Amino acid sequence: MDGNVLTVWGQFFKSFIDRTTMYRLMLYYLLALFIAALSLSAVGYLHISLSSLLWSASVLAISSWLSNKLFARVFGAVANVDASLITGLILALVLAPTSLSDIAGSVTLAAVAVIASASKYILAFRKKHIFNPVAFALALSALLLGVQTAWWASGSLFLIPFILIGGLMVAYKLQKFDLITAFFAASLITVATISPNFVAGVQAAFLYSAILFFAFVMLTEPLTMPNTRALRIVYGILIGVLFIWSPSIISLHFSPELALIAGNLFAFFAEQKGRYTLSLIKRNQLASGIYEYIFHSDCKIIFKSGQYLEWTLGGVPYDNRGNRRFFTIASAPEEDGIALGTRFPDEPSPVRDKDSVSPGRLLVGVSNGASAFKRTLAELPVGGVVSASSLGGDFTMPKDTRKKLAFIAGGIGVTPFASMARHCIASGESRDAILLYSSKTASEVAYQDVFKNAERVGWRAVYRIGAIDSEFIKREVPDYLERLFYISGPPGMVDAMKKMLIELGVSRFSIKTDFFPGLA
Repeated sequence: MDGNVLTVWGQFFKSFIDRTTMYRLMLYYLLALFIAALSLSAVGYLHISLSSLLWSASVLAISSWLSNKLFARVFGAVANVDASLITGLILALVLAPTSLSDIAGSVTLAAVAVIASASKYILAFRKKHIFNPVAFALALSALLLGVQTAWWASGSLFLIPFILIGGLMVAYKLQKFDLITAFFAASLITVATISPNFVAGVQAAFLYSAILFFAFVMLTEPLTMPNTRALRIVYGILIGVLFIWSPSIISLHFSPELALIAGNLFAFFAEQKGRYTLSLIKRNQLASGIYEYIFHSDCKIIFKSGQYLEWTLGGVPYDNRGNRRFFTIASAPEEDGIALGTRFPDEPSPVRDKDSVSPGRLLVGVSNGASAFKRTLAELPVGGVVSASSLGGDFTMPKDTRKKLAFIAGGIGVTPFASMARHCIASGESRDAILLYSSKTASEVAYQDVFKNAERVGWRAVYRIGAIDSEFIKREVPDYLERLFYISGPPGMVDAMKKMLIELGVSRFSIKTDFFPGLA
C-alpha cells in the first residue's frame, strides 16, 4: 500500500480516537467486535447461531442498563449509559450464548448482568466500586449459579485481528501501554518459567486463550486500576503472572477473572480511592471562551499539582460523547476549593444566572454545536453537584526543587501549570521554571495573574500568539538542554512539540507529556 495512503488513514484514525471519549470508544470497539462475530456466524465460520448471539446480547445489554439505572437511583448516584452497555456487551462476548426458548438460560444471563451492576454500588468505597464489575459477576456467578465463562470471542482465530486493532486504539486513547506491556511481559516470562515447551506455551496463551481480549478490554477498565505509572506496572505484572500461572489456594483455582480481582484488591490498598461529591461555589471567566469552576468537596482530596480527576455530570442529555470527562485539577493542593478550567467551543450572548451568589454574574453561553456535557456544565447553577473520581496522573513536578523546568502549554492545556504555579505560590517553593504558553489569540490567554504572581518564586511566563517553533524555544530557553520539559495541550500539538524537542537534541527521558483527552 502506498505510504501516503497509510499516512492519511493513520491521521484519520488518530483524529477519530482523539475526538471520541474513552467510554464511547470502548463501546464502539465492542460493537464492532460483536458485529464481526455476527458476520462470522452468518457465513459459518463461528459455531454459534446468529439468533443465539443476538438474543443473549439483547438480554445482557437490557438487563445491565435497567439494573444499573435502578441501582443508581437507589444509591443516589449518576448513571452512565455507556458504562452499562459496555458491561452488557463484554458479558455477551465471554458468556456462552443461549436461545430464546431457553428460559432458564436467559434468566441466568440476566442475573449475571444484575450482579455486575450491583457490584458497582454495593462493593464500593466512598461511592467508587472496588472490583471490575464483569470480573466480579463472572466469579460470583460461577460460585453461586455454576455459570462457566466460555470466553468464546477469544477462542476464534478469525476475531483476533479485530481484537488487536480495536484494542490498540483503546490503549492509545488511554495511554496505558505501560500497563499492557507489563501484563504481556509478565505473561511471557511466566509461560517460559512453567511451560516445558515455550513455543507451544506461547501459542496456547496468545492464540487459544482469553489473554488478548482480557488485556485490551478488562484489564484496561479505568476505575479499578492504579492511576500512577509505577503502580500500574506492578498491577500489570501481578495480574499477568496470576493469569498464566493459575495457582490453586485451598479449593480456589485462579481463573482470569479471579486474577483481575486480585489485581483490583492490590490497586485498592495501594492508592487513594473514592468518589467525591463536588458542589459548585462559583464560576469565573478567565479569558475569551475559557472559564474556571470552583467546587467544594464533601471530603479532603489529597493530590499533587498536575494530576487529574474524572468528572461525571448528572442530567446530561444522551449524545455521542457521554457524561464523563477527564480534567486536570487547576487549583493547588493547599487551596480549599477544587478548580476545573475548561474551554467552550463558542461563546454567544451570555445568560444571566439567577441562582448566583453574586448578583448579575453571567452563565456561560455555548452554541448547539457543543457537546451535551459542555452545555450541561455551562448551565450548572451555584450549588450544582458534580461527581469526581479516578484521581491520578504522573504529570507532576520532580521532588528535586533544584531541577530546571520548562513548560509548554497549548490553549486550555495550561491548567496543570496553573496548579503547579499556585502550589509554588502557596507553599513558597522556589522553582527555576519557564512557561511557554501558546494561544490562538491574545484574548484567549488564561491565568495571567497566576503566572505573574509566580514570578516571585522563580517562574517566568512567555506568551506566544500562534504556534511555538524551535527558534522561539532556543531564544526563550537558551539552556533548554539542561531542563526537564513538560508539554500539555491538544494531542496534535503535544506530538509536534515532543518531536521538535527531540530534533533539538532534548533527550526523550527529559520530556513529559500530559494525559489529555483531546477534543472529546
